[in-house]
Amino acid sequence: GREEAADTPPEIREGPVGPGKRLSELLGDDFEIVATLICGDDYATSTEGAIDDLVEMATGTDADILVAGPAFGSGRYGLACARLAAAATAADLPAIAAMHPDNPGVEDAGAAPVIESGGTSRDMRSSLDTLAPAVAKFAAGEALTSDDGRVDRLARRNTTVDSPAAERALDLVLRRLAGDEEATEIPQPRFDVVNPAGPVEDLSQVTVALVTEGAVVPAGNPDRLPSSRATKWLKYSLDGEDALRSGEYESVDGGFSTVAADEDPNRILPLDAARELERDEVIGKLHDSYLVTIGNGTPVATARGYGVEWAAELHKANVQAAILTAT
Repeated sequence: GREEAADTPPEIREGPVGPGKRLSELLGDDFEIVATLICGDDYATSTEGAIDDLVEMATGTDADILVAGPAFGSGRYGLACARLAAAATAADLPAIAAMHPDNPGVEDAGAAPVIESGGTSRDMRSSLDTLAPAVAKFAAGEALTSDDGRVDRLARRNTTVDSPAAERALDLVLRRLAGDEEATEIPQPRFDVVNPAGPVEDLSQVTVALVTEGAVVPAGNPDRLPSSRATKWLKYSLDGEDALRSGEYESVDGGFSTVAADEDPNRILPLDAARELERDEVIGKLHDSYLVTIGNGTPVATARGYGVEWAAELHKANVQAAILTAT
């Protein structure tokens, strides 16, 4: 069920449900879907303990494998599937997830393999056609590769090759000189291209939020936000605040000198200017909290996941626009 079902708490039903019915048909008589786990993607990604509850439900069945998805290009759904697959694998229940290669959940799957799906639910049939044989192969204990639709990082394994490194290096050079720009023994990471949202036509009618990766926190950093390589994001109230005062707020960013930011924290989180826009009715209302994390050294996959969670948080608060400040 769409957005209205996003907060549905975990539940379990016997047998296949929805796309599981088609997956069951494709897997054939050698497989049985004994139960289906159901949970709203918002609940699964933002409620503490939700993933643990789902894993407990799964391990309480006679299942030998957990299959999560397909999540297609849905960010929250992808994160939920990936985290569930990773947690199940850690609990000794083999798990496999399915989602689009650009889904932010891919990097959260840990040791669990991720199989490529289409971008939207319209691709359900073709996505299940790819997933089913991968599940069967996975169940047989065979390693999954890109030929099976695997899209996440493959585990490193020692193998024997026919030629020494010098010959292979020379061969790659010759292929490059011949115009082959793709040949490599070490695939490079793929980085996203983000399409910006369309402009807001009338800011005077919307609620605007302030969000930052500049690590602006209350003085003393009471919630211990890291100064690099984010492990979490935080939310702080702006209710009754017209500006961020020196001595009450600071930046703990470890990637630049924070002297000027600590003297005037509004340089990083422009609350003073936003309140002026609110008083002048340029914007309808300023959201009563700000979201913050640290961008310094933070992996792209982590940042992508936080972006999905921030979007969900702001959507629930009926925020229509956000100002993101960076350093």
